Parts: sequence; structure tokens; C-alpha cells
Amino acid sequence: METRVTEIAPDIYRLSTYVEDADFMFNQFLVDAEEPLLFHCGLRSLFPLVSQAVARVLPVENLRWITFGHVEADECGSLNSWLAAAPRARAAHGAMGCLVSVNDLADRPPVPLSDGEVIDLGGKRVRRLETPHVPHGWDAGLLFEETTRTLFCGDLFTRIGDAPALTEEEIVGPAVAAEDVFGATCLTAATAPAMRRLAGLEPQTLGLMHGPSYNGDCPQALRDLAGAYDERFAASVERGGGPG
Repeated sequence: METRVTEIAPDIYRLSTYVEDADFMFNQFLVDAEEPLLFHCGLRSLFPLVSQAVARVLPVENLRWITFGHVEADECGSLNSWLAAAPRARAAHGAMGCLVSVNDLADRPPVPLSDGEVIDLGGKRVRRLETPHVPHGWDAGLLFEETTRTLFCGDLFTRIGDAPALTEEEIVGPAVAAEDVFGATCLTAATAPAMRRLAGLEPQTLGLMHGPSYNGDCPQALRDLAGAYDERFAASVERGGGPG
């Protein structure tokens, strides 16, 4: 296994590890700024590979912010390893997630972020966007880097298999196919509207946690994904809930 490093937008780096046995990829994103930020920590078992990948861009001890979408092993399993390797770094997460989980999990007190709160990294600005239960987890949220208009999508658009680092090919079909396998997304009346609100940001690049980064028509991809989940929600209501 190896962790590949690709610059997907100016000073935004995708760190990607494809796990062949699982036929699945795990991506983290490094924002190189005066106060560098890592979005997604990754699994504890992948920390050696991912930290070596970060070191190809900047010294790991220079990291100042460690963030993630929601509490789950592949998002924050290695959080304390990063905090140990970067003594000046702070974990940052949504206020609800800090209260419920991260205050206890993190070796240093995290910074709770409110919906829409911006961290000025010096040369880059990241905004926390609360998306509870989208795609899953009541503490779920995403991150939008304003200067490059890069939306870090977390588990949205998850696909199975390996993929190129950056693509303009459509990403909704593979995401729907993966949803058929995993059934990982909460189906609520708020699911599709949350995706449409993200489209309103007019992102120029989508950073997928489990898939290629995308620089095609990002707002349309989000609207198309919302449409696919609208259909699934309507079908769920019609059959009285439960899996399809």
C-alpha cells in the first residue's frame, strides 16, 4: 500500500490510500497555509503512511488544525496520533460533536465550531458547515475552503474501487451504486435539501473522502445527488420505511 499525494487546487493536497483487500480508498486533505490544516485523520492503522505523505508537503509538526466530518474510525481514529506528532495542533469539530464525543476522545481539548464559523488559516479560509445526518451521524458536517472554493465532501459521493486523483467524469452514478451496496445514507426530509444548500455554495472542486476529487460541474453534481436521494426518500415513505 502507498499513500499518493496530489494537489487538487492551489495548496490543497489529496492524500489517498487505496486498500486493495477492501477495494476501497481512504482520502485525507491537507490545506497548506500559515496555519496548516488536515481534514480527516484516517484510521489508526494508516497513520504511518498518511503522516509520511503529509511530510512530503510540510513538516508534520507544523500542523495547527486537525478536523473531520463526524466521529467515525476512518475520520478520526488516528486523531491522538496526529496531536502527538504536532504539539501545537488543535482538534476542531462541530460544537455538538465536541460535547458528545470529542471532548472525551481527544488528548487535548478540541475547539468547538458553530455552523458557518470560519477559521482563518492565513492565506486560506475554511468554513464549518453543519449537515446533521447527512450522510450519517448526528454530528456530521463538512468544510468549505473559500479561497479555492473547494468543498470537502466527507462521505458524500462515496464509491467503491480505485479511481484517478482528479476527474471531470460524472460521479453520481458510482455513488448511487455504492449506496445500493452500503445503504449508509440517512433518508430524511432534510437529506436532499442539505445537498442542494451545498450546491448553492457553487464549489469549483469537490474533495471526496472515498473517491476521486472532482472538478466538473460541482453544483450540478450535488443537485443530481440530491435528486437521487429524493427518489429514495419518497420510495422509503411509500413502503413505510425500512431498507429498500
